[in-house]
Amino acid sequence: MQFGYNTGVINAPEQVKAFFNETWVRRYGKPIDAGVCTLVWSLAVAIFSVGGMVGSFSVGVVADKFGRRRSMFIVNILAVIGGSLMGLCTLCSSFEMVIAGRLVIGLFCGLFTGLTPMYVGEVSPTPLRGAFGTLHQLGVVVGILISQIFGLEFLLGSDKLWPLLLALTVIPAVLQCLLLPFCPESPRYLLINLNKEEEARKALVRLRGFEDVSKDMQEMKEESVKMNMEKKVTIPELFRTATYRQPLLVAVVLQLSQQLSGINAVFYYSTGIFESAGVTQPIYATIGAGIVNTVFTVVSLFLVERAGRRTLHLIGLGGMAISALLMTIALLLKHIESLSYLSIAAVFAFVAMFEMGPGPIPWFIVAELFSQGPRPAAMAVAGFSNWTANFIVGISFPKLEKLCGPYVFIIFMAFLILFFIFTYFRVPETKGRTFDEIAREFSKAQPPASSSGFLSIRPCKSLPVL
Repeated sequence: MQFGYNTGVINAPEQVKAFFNETWVRRYGKPIDAGVCTLVWSLAVAIFSVGGMVGSFSVGVVADKFGRRRSMFIVNILAVIGGSLMGLCTLCSSFEMVIAGRLVIGLFCGLFTGLTPMYVGEVSPTPLRGAFGTLHQLGVVVGILISQIFGLEFLLGSDKLWPLLLALTVIPAVLQCLLLPFCPESPRYLLINLNKEEEARKALVRLRGFEDVSKDMQEMKEESVKMNMEKKVTIPELFRTATYRQPLLVAVVLQLSQQLSGINAVFYYSTGIFESAGVTQPIYATIGAGIVNTVFTVVSLFLVERAGRRTLHLIGLGGMAISALLMTIALLLKHIESLSYLSIAAVFAFVAMFEMGPGPIPWFIVAELFSQGPRPAAMAVAGFSNWTANFIVGISFPKLEKLCGPYVFIIFMAFLILFFIFTYFRVPETKGRTFDEIAREFSKAQPPASSSGFLSIRPCKSLPVL
């Protein structure tokens, strides 16, 4: 939830820019130059993604050193530090504290977007792993919705209360620190990484709610035996080892399909789209999009174990491509009054289709594609790819929007079509399969590496597809 909240909370630029100017006047006796103000504002927004990139790349090291549960507890300290820096910025008359706070919060979110899906994937029963994995995305979209509601001017989005809006992320961090001691450590981590069989069994009994956990224990023991025959997998080895290249390629491309789909661009500029459609209170239409976002995440929660990951991802990508085309048409023909609501419908459809597949699935499917050994390193690489793409979109979209105008969403439509083709031919269905089964099937389907050391990719025929 904190990731979603901190993604959406920075949507009050006028108040923050005004604070930058006031601080500059106090220090230097003259207003801040418009170009400098834009630069400082852009830095405050973009540095969140930079922190996320660094944090996501550290997931593997932190998760293996401290364990899944303890890592989440420790990482929450970063949220408290970051939230405090931003909340106290006006008292200290320092816009640098906003930038520093955003960097620390980004570092926190980068770590958490890797640790949470990893922990949820390892503690979930196999038949419900997809549904539980979708809960991570539900938390993200609920966080975005809360930030949109609290950001209303009559609540915390006012000239005086916006620092409190930024600092509010401290509350869920403290709450999580209070509740995490009541959660068991990942049984897979206890057994496979620490070789603590009895503690792993007790953790499983707590999680499952019954004493007979022999089937889960046997599956983990088999994976542990396999792990003991292999050395620990580092990030460089993940790229060098032919066995891991195809699942790593799938994991990275799925993460890119989430960020390069254009979802963040749509959320950043949805207010402008609604304004051009003639909506008198566009902020409420934006909140409406946030509600659609949340509702369809819940829908995905119930469908992911029935329809499967691959099918939902294909539906989501296809629906988003069509919606992007409709958005382009609506923006080109916005002078036609009868088409004014087409852009609103297109934004809502775009958001709904995102939550059907590209929103939740990339986060948890990475944990499903790898066994216990390479999983932390794979989560780090996948998370780094996600945050890097997020940063690129955030930096480049304003310039692209100026260059291309309404045609900018055609670029995202092209990406969505490419990701649809890749998913259709390369992404396997992981529904109802154990981690070890998926890893074994990838190993069987692995084509030999070429003499240059790079993978010659062919379709993975041995995995069932829908």
